[in-house]
Amino acid sequence: MSSKKRYDIHHRSLHVGENQRKDGRYVYRWTDEFGRRHCVYAKDLDMLRIKEQKIQLNKLEGIREPPAGLTLERLYDVWKVLKRGIKDTTHANYAYTFDTFIRPYIGKILVIRIHRSTIRAFYIKLLDERKLAMGTLENVHTVLHQVLQYAVDDDYLRKNPCERIIKELKSSYNNLKSGKRESLTIKHEVAFLKYLYDMPRFQHWYPTFFIMANTGMRVGELTGLRWKDIDLDNGYIYINHTLVYFQHSEDGCHFTINTPKTENGTRKIVMTQAVKKAFLMEREYQDIVGIKSLDTIDGYSDFIFINVRGHVQHQGSLNKTIHRIVDDYNSKVSRDEDMIPHFSCHVLRHTYATRLIESGANIKFVQYQMGHSEIQTTMDIYVSVSDDFKQKEIKSFEDYMNNALDDWQ
Repeated sequence: MSSKKRYDIHHRSLHVGENQRKDGRYVYRWTDEFGRRHCVYAKDLDMLRIKEQKIQLNKLEGIREPPAGLTLERLYDVWKVLKRGIKDTTHANYAYTFDTFIRPYIGKILVIRIHRSTIRAFYIKLLDERKLAMGTLENVHTVLHQVLQYAVDDDYLRKNPCERIIKELKSSYNNLKSGKRESLTIKHEVAFLKYLYDMPRFQHWYPTFFIMANTGMRVGELTGLRWKDIDLDNGYIYINHTLVYFQHSEDGCHFTINTPKTENGTRKIVMTQAVKKAFLMEREYQDIVGIKSLDTIDGYSDFIFINVRGHVQHQGSLNKTIHRIVDDYNSKVSRDEDMIPHFSCHVLRHTYATRLIESGANIKFVQYQMGHSEIQTTMDIYVSVSDDFKQKEIKSFEDYMNNALDDWQ
């Protein structure tokens, strides 16, 4: 026996599942493949049927209706539990990024209501109102893209609404900068290191920053070094772990030992004679003032770079020290062009890669020393070219061509 046909107040025939409420709104109800009931609403019948078409298309393409009330922050909570294969520090960074930049703005939006326009408007808000740097926005994008990709992989979304948006914004915002990172000029690098060596009050910092600037080690690799990790006789530094400080979910912030950042991060860095002398200088300083490494972290002990109390160095403390030294140096110079710009420990890593390239080092050797998995990372991000180096290279080219023309004539 066929069901009785139903009509709306305009006497238009309603399809199966359609109905009109007393307030005039239209509703469509259906059951998914798991037997769960769902419904959508619209102000008019045409709008309702557009939604019905999308529902039917989703069924044909295998797109599932997400659980009722599935917001972005609820999806993130599921994703972070299921996410595997990344370090605890990376998990902590993802959590910080989501809680700081994503949750307050779009965390409560239903996943099915997130479209490309939603993401684009969100990114523009971060750029215009929060004044985020491009690098920070890219970190936000990395987290958001992975969370929404989980919805795609689980058939809640047809495609990831984050796709290609960063690239589009870079084209729209001419002032957005990313990619290649700044390094110190050779003039500023030499001035900084020479100032450390010559100034008695800062001289004990010379080995730390000289070694950092002449090995390209990540700050966690350097602060995690033990005396057993260096071979002064043969001139090698063995990188097989890194020291990190982050928020543990159970017992707050503290240091821990991790594997290197990438697979290629495990490496044997070749040291120069000057780096060897800097290590010996550090050992001599510690013997004179009578400090010894006191920390044992995840079974690792006898760390090289320690503070006056015998504890491992914190990256934040090292960056503050650089800032203080640069301020002191700049207070003694009269010309602006002689002032050293403020920089962080990580800039010394970029600087090392740049100096290697400027000295004519093979790019594969640079990649190895830096511990990069991809050579493109070395070229695109860590290697910049100074104006002095450009002039030197074009002069070499000019001399080469002039000699060739002289021979021809």
